[in-house]
Amino acid sequence: MSKAETLIRIKSGKILALIRADSSENLLGCARALEAGGLGAIELTMTTPGAIAMVKEVASGLPGVLLGLGTVLDAKTAREGVAAGAQFIVTPGVRPKVIKACNEMGVPILSGAFTPTEVAHAADLGADVIKIFPAEFFGPAYIKSLKAVFPDLKLLPTGGVTTRTLPEFLKAGAFAAAAGSSLIDPAALKARDWASITARAKEFAAAAAES
Repeated sequence: MSKAETLIRIKSGKILALIRADSSENLLGCARALEAGGLGAIELTMTTPGAIAMVKEVASGLPGVLLGLGTVLDAKTAREGVAAGAQFIVTPGVRPKVIKACNEMGVPILSGAFTPTEVAHAADLGADVIKIFPAEFFGPAYIKSLKAVFPDLKLLPTGGVTTRTLPEFLKAGAFAAAAGSSLIDPAALKARDWASITARAKEFAAAAAES
């Protein structure tokens, strides 16, 4: 899949599901549950033990899922993630070497940023999407303000994204949004309560359709 095709899938899906699974079995089960609920884009964070190995398993077991690796802090990890099957890379802040590595590999890079200066810097370095993190402090109004001065940038709020705020973020101009515990309840994940995760995914998909 080309970089352009991956970005189109993220935009059309409107939601990235952030997963911090404790095992590859739980990650696969959660990915299937989310897909059943209408969400097909997942970001596995590097805060998950054995994340690279999990990426490889999911990429092999669920080829239809759009899978990314998040909380990437260095170029080496970005390259390992892509080699394992990650289709996009996400950073928590502006990481120039990670952005450069992803551009060299032709893989979408979603660079974390918060202030207007950081947003502009990430864009100048070649980030494809700017992840506004943490977005819960200023909410959709902040996305609207940033879009007023950066109308051509793709902004992806992360933090504070719920079924209530998701339509507001999208209407404010967000390219897409990322949701973690508000979408995937940690207790449900640990208990492998896939039915409840699917039900929650359907609620988010319905909220996305409102925008």
